[in-house]
Amino acid sequence: MSVGNQGVVEAIKVDLRKFYETWMDLLFPRQRADDHSVLGKWRPETPREKVTYNGWSVLGMSVIAVLYPLALFGVVVRFHARKVDVSVEKIGAIGVFLLALLVWGGLAALVEFQLSFPENEANAIIGASVVAIVSTALALFFRHVGGRAVTVIFAYPFAMTAIFLPPVVAALLSDRVAQFSIVYSEEVAVIIQNQVLAEVGLKDYFVDNFDRNGGAYVIMWVAISVPAGWLLGSTVALADFIRPKED
Repeated sequence: MSVGNQGVVEAIKVDLRKFYETWMDLLFPRQRADDHSVLGKWRPETPREKVTYNGWSVLGMSVIAVLYPLALFGVVVRFHARKVDVSVEKIGAIGVFLLALLVWGGLAALVEFQLSFPENEANAIIGASVVAIVSTALALFFRHVGGRAVTVIFAYPFAMTAIFLPPVVAALLSDRVAQFSIVYSEEVAVIIQNQVLAEVGLKDYFVDNFDRNGGAYVIMWVAISVPAGWLLGSTVALADFIRPKED
């Protein structure tokens, strides 16, 4: 095995041990190898303690098997997020907002006053611009507020909304744009309907009570972007736990 591969294996072992010890420490004392060096690691003694300890250990292995790949994915997400953060730090949050305002607002103004777009298509682009600007502003605001919980719960979802929602908003008012984004949204809706809702027995309820129209697509993409933001933010939080970032 090469030196590089050995380094990767050792890093994974350290990650898994930290995950496992933290999990065990939720119910049992002195589970971390680097703590309580005088007293030593706590071990179960009675039969009841052994059953509880071993059961919690097995459950922890299952949880770690799910969370650790997400944490590794979070390391990748964090790497790219830090690149974005560096760019934001260079020009400042206000600079990023002004840039978004310049790009989207300039596009809206150009369409409204200079280009010969039909009124409905111009309104579509203006609506998309407003959504993008507001979502960007909210993402920057919650990023400035800081704190892991605020960043995960608010900043990441608004950032994802700024990416996902503008094309759909534009498509609501423009048949030309709808040929692309609404058609794609329809394909995504069918996948969700057949692969997700059908599996949990909710397909018929949604088919009977909701129409797949423009407004429904907006709700759908919000419903996708918010959990997607939570997922990305949570994976970064896991990455910070197993491999704290170096400042």
